[in-house]
Amino acid sequence: MFEFHVPDMSCGHCVAAITQALQALDPEAELQFDKAARTVSVRSHLDAAALVHALQDAGFPPSGARA
Repeated sequence: MFEFHVPDMSCGHCVAAITQALQALDPEAELQFDKAARTVSVRSHLDAAALVHALQDAGFPPSGARA
């Protein structure tokens, strides 16, 4: 599982956009959001670099990742 800090994530629309972007690449991805902490945890068969790229393309560049 990877955890990303996404400073620009602040609302339900952000969560929906991130979900759509990540699940477009991996429909089986499991996502857990903490809007207050602005983090998303992702369980996926993709590596961290692919997930970061998807977040960046969606307009939500993460400031850090933890495995």
